[in-house]
Amino acid sequence: MNLENTKAQMRKGILEYCILLNLSKKSAYASDIIAEMKVAKMIVVEGTLYPLLTRLKNDGYLSYRWEESLQGPPRKYYEITLSGAEFLAELDLAWGELVEAITQIKNNNQQ
Repeated sequence: MNLENTKAQMRKGILEYCILLNLSKKSAYASDIIAEMKVAKMIVVEGTLYPLLTRLKNDGYLSYRWEESLQGPPRKYYEITLSGAEFLAELDLAWGELVEAITQIKNNNQQ
């Protein structure tokens, strides 16, 4: 089994959660989201990010606004909606349950 592939699949499963966490702090331009994800070692490329942003927008969890840019065309800034904040709260609970379950499994195997 390829470790890098497994790690990539694990990251892929939580990208929506990470995007919502990122946007819960402030609205952001797509390249800013990518940069923050890279800093956190959640490597994302545009080809992965844009479909996720579109799906989250279509589900009502994100909205966007256009802002003029001094360096080229207007930029699309994404922001979390009220429904997105509610969904994020549910994901926070699910994440906590998952971490707790994994911790329990690891602790059971160490005894």
